[in-house]
Amino acid sequence: MQQVDVVLLTKNSEHMLSKCLSSIYQNVPVKNLIVIDGFSTDRTLQILDKFNEKYGNISLFQMKGSRAKARTEGIRRVSTDWFMFVDSDVLLCKDWYKKAQADLASGVGAVWGLNIDVIPNVKDKRILKLQSLIARQCFYLRGGMHDTLILRKAVEGIRIPEQLHAYEDAFIVQWIEKHGYKVSVGSDIYCLHYKPPTNWNLKNGFAQAVVEFKCGLVYSHLYEYMVFYPVFLLYWVLQLPLNGFRNSLTR
Repeated sequence: MQQVDVVLLTKNSEHMLSKCLSSIYQNVPVKNLIVIDGFSTDRTLQILDKFNEKYGNISLFQMKGSRAKARTEGIRRVSTDWFMFVDSDVLLCKDWYKKAQADLASGVGAVWGLNIDVIPNVKDKRILKLQSLIARQCFYLRGGMHDTLILRKAVEGIRIPEQLHAYEDAFIVQWIEKHGYKVSVGSDIYCLHYKPPTNWNLKNGFAQAVVEFKCGLVYSHLYEYMVFYPVFLLYWVLQLPLNGFRNSLTR
């Protein structure tokens, strides 16, 4: 199986990093793990050192700036024909890379794995189904880089605007499509997204909704986004566990 470079963006990712790295090495034939770190102050670097001792193929680069700047730097350092972006707080499904091969038809420049947010204390199957539907629609409107396999040739020369700390993924998807390649949702691949515990409060939930709305007006089709935005907002509110919601109201 052809090896691929994996680009991982980190900053204070210790809450999930060990499990994420294990997931990558178990489900992807990694040639080089290219880590772009935003000067972490927690145990992120120690965790990376431990995995590098075991696998010997981790390259660490530290830099300040936006996610856009970090992704551009990661792409610049890729050497394989195909490479992956994987977020530092996700777990890949079993055989992610092997399953993704079924989606690499002619003309495909990128394949995205469904991103499923793991909501604390929520196990209702109806909400889980809603998650997958919303995640898929979000990708069609704005892209995503949580677990994405990309043809290096499809992003040659890309320079993502540095001000994009969010929606840099939308820029990448639009770039690939404008250069004549298809971007598809994988038929049988996904990742589980474990957001940091600090994300689960009312303030952050609505802040995310505001950012999505503002950026969506710029990087998505306006009328489509306006139609789906109320659904997105309801979804983000549902992500707030009851206890977290109550706690946030008392702060």
